Amino acid sequence: MKIALLGPIAWRTPPRHYGPWEQITGLLAEGLVSRGIDVTLFATADSVTTAALDGVCARPYAEDPTLDGRVWEAMHVAHAYARSAGFDLVHNHLDWLPLAFAAHCRTPLLTTIHGFSNPAILPAYQAADSGYVSISDADRVPELDYLATVHHGVDLGALPFSSVGGEDLVTLGRIHPDKGTADAIDIATAAGRRLSHRRDHRRRTLLPRAGGTPRRRRPGRLPRIGGT
Repeated sequence: MKIALLGPIAWRTPPRHYGPWEQITGLLAEGLVSRGIDVTLFATADSVTTAALDGVCARPYAEDPTLDGRVWEAMHVAHAYARSAGFDLVHNHLDWLPLAFAAHCRTPLLTTIHGFSNPAILPAYQAADSGYVSISDADRVPELDYLATVHHGVDLGALPFSSVGGEDLVTLGRIHPDKGTADAIDIATAAGRRLSHRRDHRRRTLLPRAGGTPRRRRPGRLPRIGGT
């Protein structure tokens, strides 16, 4: 079986720092290859993978202000679809843009929805001839039919277990109402623990709330978890 993974190009795959969609796409590529699947990863040309790598964008557009992300994402999708007849399946991890041009994909298209950035993008999903996978049942919308829910995996080798642990708590990802950051602050406050928030190479330490507002300090950089 030959599978094309259509990944994002805002960041490298796997990302150097921040880049959750790139991280998941990279992990999926490695897992499929380890199971003997013929995988081609469409990503930035500087990506690191054991799959076959193809792409038209030399480097992540989020790291180079001279690159227009809209232009390079469109070229990226067009290039992948031009090769699509050579695969048994194209698995889209690039949000709505590949769906807008789904009619040009010459093999079955599957899209993992990593969350809706804006309800206004829903028409692209409704119009496209694609199967859909949700990352959680809570993340589904009633307007779409789903084939399955597949939760994001993690590389356990990059997250070694410690029975001792440390004193601090940590939350990962964007600060967004859906991400539970406020809940994490409340938990840390109730436990009397310091909470570190990590997104890409920046770290923000959220200390217990004072008058309902978390106090913040910026102590520098958290080390990357896994990858190169």
